[in-house]
Amino acid sequence: MDVSTLAGKTALVTGAGSGIGRATALACARRGARMMICDLDERGLQATADDIAALGVAVTAKRVDVADPEAMRAFAAAVHAEVEAVDLLINNAGVAIGGGFLHTSLEDWNWIVSINLMGVVHGCHFFVPAMVARARGGHVVNIASAAGYLANAALAAYSTTKFAVVGLSEALQDELAPHRISVTTICPGLINTPITRNARMRGPDASPESRQRLIEIYERRNYTPEQVAAAILVAVQRDRVLAPVAIEAWAMYYLKRLSPALVRFISRIAQTRARAGLRQ
Repeated sequence: MDVSTLAGKTALVTGAGSGIGRATALACARRGARMMICDLDERGLQATADDIAALGVAVTAKRVDVADPEAMRAFAAAVHAEVEAVDLLINNAGVAIGGGFLHTSLEDWNWIVSINLMGVVHGCHFFVPAMVARARGGHVVNIASAAGYLANAALAAYSTTKFAVVGLSEALQDELAPHRISVTTICPGLINTPITRNARMRGPDASPESRQRLIEIYERRNYTPEQVAAAILVAVQRDRVLAPVAIEAWAMYYLKRLSPALVRFISRIAQTRARAGLRQ
C-alpha cells in the first residue's frame, strides 16, 4: 500500500490516546488520512483528536474498550456510517504484565488476553470484512512485540499474547492476500511509552522501586513512539510481513533464527542480571 500520501484514505488506530497509538495516528494524519481513533483514556484520546483536527484533517474519536466485543461492534457501526471501509487498520491497543507464570493469576491472564489478543481479533473481526466487501484492497497492521518471537520468563503472559498476535497475523496474511489486503506485524523492542508505568507487576519484583528502575531503563534507551510510527509507515510501504523495530528487536530476531539455544542462554543471563539490578 502506498502511504507516501494518505489523502483520500481512511486510517483507524486503536489505543490512540498515548504512546505508539497516538504517534501513529498523528503520523497518518500528517499524510492526509481521514482518522478514526479510539481509546479507553478519554483525556488522552481527546488530546490526540484535537491535535489531528489542528492539522486540518477530519477525525472521529470514540471511547472504546477493545476487549468488549459489543463496544467494538458499536464503534465499527459508527465508522461504517461515515466510510464504506477503512484503508489502513492499525490494531495497537495493548497492556503489559511483568512477572513469571507462577506469579500470574487467572484474573491477570483473562485481562491481558482480552486486550492484547482479543482486542486485535475484535479489530479484525469488525473492520476487515468491510475491507474485503469493498474490494479495493487495504492494509492491516497488528502491533505485537519482540517478545512475540522471543519468549521471556519475566513476561510470561505478555509474551504469550504477543506470540498469538504474530501467529494470527501470519494466518491473516495468507487468507487476505487474494483480496489485496496485506497484513504487517510490528514487533518493537524497548520503547519509551506509558506501558511501563501502567503495567501490572507480579512476583518478587513488584515493588515501586523495581518499577521505577524499569522505567529508567526505558527512559535511558529513549526509543520514541514517533520513531516506531515512522517505522510502521515504512513497513506498510514495503509490504513487510513482520517488522522488528529498534536495534535490539532486530538482534533478537536474527539470533532466534540463527541459534535458539544461544538465545535461551543469553536470555537467562540477562534475566538474572536484570532482576539483580532491579533489586539493588
